[in-house]
Amino acid sequence: MQNVHVIAQEIVAREGGYVNDPDDPGGATKYGVTIHTMRPLGLDLDGDGDVDASDVRQITIDYAVEIFVEHYCVRPGISALPEVLQASVFDMYVNAGGHAFRILQRLIRNMRIELDVDGMIGPRTIAAAHQAADAAPEHLTDAYGIARRNYYYALGDRRVASRKYARRRDGGKGGWITRAEAFITPRYHLTDAEHSARVASWV
Repeated sequence: MQNVHVIAQEIVAREGGYVNDPDDPGGATKYGVTIHTMRPLGLDLDGDGDVDASDVRQITIDYAVEIFVEHYCVRPGISALPEVLQASVFDMYVNAGGHAFRILQRLIRNMRIELDVDGMIGPRTIAAAHQAADAAPEHLTDAYGIARRNYYYALGDRRVASRKYARRRDGGKGGWITRAEAFITPRYHLTDAEHSARVASWV
């Protein structure tokens, strides 16, 4: 299984350089690090007294990896989750923040394990996640990945501007969907026809 540093390096490589897409709620982003991440951390890299797009532009690959490991894995508590969940939850948290934790908490509740859905990884969520992993070690990773994929599709249902991240221009699976399925056993991947049927209502 990949360690956190390898996953962080892959995220940085996949996210690429500076972008500021008006349709992306993340705002100015470089190597996957968004301005909304940098502001609460006070990352004023150019020393001008504020955190803005120019600070995002100054992020290096190594610094982005460091940010991901410390602020997206260790501090939020992901590194305390069962190993089978860490990679996908970490990858999702980078992409969607606390929604990654709510998806996990709802999944655990669906397994009839009592847990609040508060979008935070605390002692109760960690304990419940380990209980869930003990109960279904071979299925929990796939179940989380499928729930994550469903979240992306549902986001596209609600927000037209987000659909381009779930469906390519040619109608195929967009980056959000292929990203989720990278952590799902291939037999649970949607076929092209199933994907097309899922997004058929999108115009």
